[in-house]
Amino acid sequence: MSKSLARVVNALRAAGMDCQPIEMPGETRTAEQAARAAGCALDQIVKSILFQGASGRLFLFLTAGGNQVDPARASALAGEALGRADADTVRAVTGFAIGGVAPLGHLSPLPVHMDPRLMEFPVIWAAAGTPRHIFPASPQALLAATGATLAAFVQV
Repeated sequence: MSKSLARVVNALRAAGMDCQPIEMPGETRTAEQAARAAGCALDQIVKSILFQGASGRLFLFLTAGGNQVDPARASALAGEALGRADADTVRAVTGFAIGGVAPLGHLSPLPVHMDPRLMEFPVIWAAAGTPRHIFPASPQALLAATGATLAAFVQV
């Protein structure tokens, strides 16, 4: 088991989540790939998107697969101008490469905001630290495990 996958498994256990990452036969780097692999709707996929503020602080946005983060709305939540974090920063802070960023198990704690659209499903699927592993969870359990705040930050 890779270090990244092990961190996610440990974070799931620590949060009391009764779910296990599943290795898919193909890549799950994109929301579309993950939805196909899981056999679910695109919006049941949790995208973990990191933005970096002008101050250097990072913010994690958990977004439904079909939604896009609105930088202006995200900046308003953060209280500072935000831009997408680059791949090196994402890896340094989370320990995961883009395409496998899990919503939990990061190397450094982050403020987390969650798209309310994800709460509309009984089960959602998220990356488990690799480009081939995803895990199912109830949105309520993931919200609690990540300490996320439900917020309107997507493009409308």
